[in-house]
Amino acid sequence: MKTISKLDRTRQAGPQVFDWLREAIISLELAPGTPLSRAELAERFDLSQTPVRDALIQLSQEGLVDIFPQHATLVSRIDLPSAEQAQFLRCAIELEVVRTLALAGDAALSARLAAQVDVQAALAAGEREEFIASDQSFHRTMYEAAGVPDLYELVRRRSGHLDRLRRLDLPSPGNAERVVRDHRRIVEAIAASDPDAAQAALRTHLSGTLGRVADIRARHPDYVTA
Repeated sequence: MKTISKLDRTRQAGPQVFDWLREAIISLELAPGTPLSRAELAERFDLSQTPVRDALIQLSQEGLVDIFPQHATLVSRIDLPSAEQAQFLRCAIELEVVRTLALAGDAALSARLAAQVDVQAALAAGEREEFIASDQSFHRTMYEAAGVPDLYELVRRRSGHLDRLRRLDLPSPGNAERVVRDHRRIVEAIAASDPDAAQAALRTHLSGTLGRVADIRARHPDYVTA
């Protein structure tokens, strides 16, 4: 496990522990099945066990850890029904987001989105975490431009299982380039004020990972539920 940076003592400890652990789980640094000891985490964070317990409970509410009372706490396996529901939620919201943006006809926004895609294209063959951060920034920008930034956070909190699937899928040959290509098509449709094309491009973009679940499960049988 990577080194834990010092906590900000001016903020509540529990949410910081939650954020750190959640990111480690989503990034697969803490792989499915990894045991999480409350006592060991408290020692590593230099905290009492109470904020660690609170963070683990919150993670269990997102389905990212399995708590077995008096026995163990484990990072959960990737649950396909949860990933499918997150996909349904995300698709429903983002279809309306891209439609709103296409109808708005904001040339400055289109240029900003295009610039973000250019940055992402430059990262496609490089650092995976930077590429993923760029991908997230692109989608967050669209939510913010559509005036629904809180919905981005809602989707993010519901997408832990889906995001882990996407991490497993990303290294597949040509996948990063496919993401960039999809983003370009979305931006081109928004710039052309074509909501139908924007929605069609988004549907194609969001369908990729779940369409390759069999291959992902074959490569990582211990990570994904049957």
